[in-house]
Amino acid sequence: MRRLILILGLLFAPLAAQAAPIPIKVVVLTTFEAGADTGDAPGEFQAWAERYPLTQTLAVPGIERPVRLSDDGVLGVVTGMRGRARESVAALALSPQFDLSHAYWIVAGIAGVDPRTGSIGSAAWARYVVDADPAYEMDDREIPADWPNGLYGPGAGKPGLKGAAPGSSDMVWALNPGLTDWAYGLTRNVALPDSATLQTDRARYPSEPEALKPPHVFLGDVLGTTRFWHGTRRTEWARAWIKTWTDGKGAFAMTDCEDQGILDVLSLFGRQGRVDARRVLVLRTASNYSREGDADSPVLKFAEGGARAGFEAAWLTGAPVVKALVAGWATYETNLPGAAK
Repeated sequence: MRRLILILGLLFAPLAAQAAPIPIKVVVLTTFEAGADTGDAPGEFQAWAERYPLTQTLAVPGIERPVRLSDDGVLGVVTGMRGRARESVAALALSPQFDLSHAYWIVAGIAGVDPRTGSIGSAAWARYVVDADPAYEMDDREIPADWPNGLYGPGAGKPGLKGAAPGSSDMVWALNPGLTDWAYGLTRNVALPDSATLQTDRARYPSEPEALKPPHVFLGDVLGTTRFWHGTRRTEWARAWIKTWTDGKGAFAMTDCEDQGILDVLSLFGRQGRVDARRVLVLRTASNYSREGDADSPVLKFAEGGARAGFEAAWLTGAPVVKALVAGWATYETNLPGAAK
């Protein structure tokens, strides 16, 4: 009997030694960091690592860079850009290292802003994220004369019609309106930094009143594609694409390369009960405009200091929401902010 007990003890010792999953309150997802997490020129992640701070590092299989954890249950992740973001979020959701069952998720990264809806250095909380990756494409030189462009959705047949992409993407995600409105209400008056260089850049858009405003926080929707696009005609396409897929409810504000993949993964795992997809927020900040200035060449021109302004805006707007969730965890663990009473 003693020998049997000893054998069983040896067999099950590794399991007993495994640490219990770490309960996570908030996951902050950024897509890239320029160098080290701390101490050098910043990317999207550095302010979170240094200022929150996120002091503990952990390796997660399937995620290129170590993730970082705070003492109060905030997990910061550099997902990688474009398709790699999808892979990293899936790896995180499957990791036995964390208990993500009650976690809130905040995407906090830079993007291109439509000058019709916002200005460089501004921050937008998304109500909708729309996927533009599953698209049929014809060369614009070969499209029918009555088509605005050569891009249209699967199953649609031509631009302006809503198709479907079963087995590929949900295509459009309506984020929790109560949670989004709560986050916006908490941060709508956050003062975002302005500069002479940002003022010079936004002066290139005299036809767009919203583009001329100083940096501010607003509500605006996201179009995601893994390809980087730019220009007046593609901006017109993005506006129409979001209108079509949201049945006229959404308005294009920000373009980025990752949110459609992140939302697709979280919605899939949400349906399987591994995460709570009602707890997802998307915050995008403007590092550049989605089209050229009114009198400019259509060739892409990044604004001087635009990326740095976007990094700072993401921290200044996102951090109050993260801190409020953690401070109110006794309530927010089980009750979502902004939920109907």
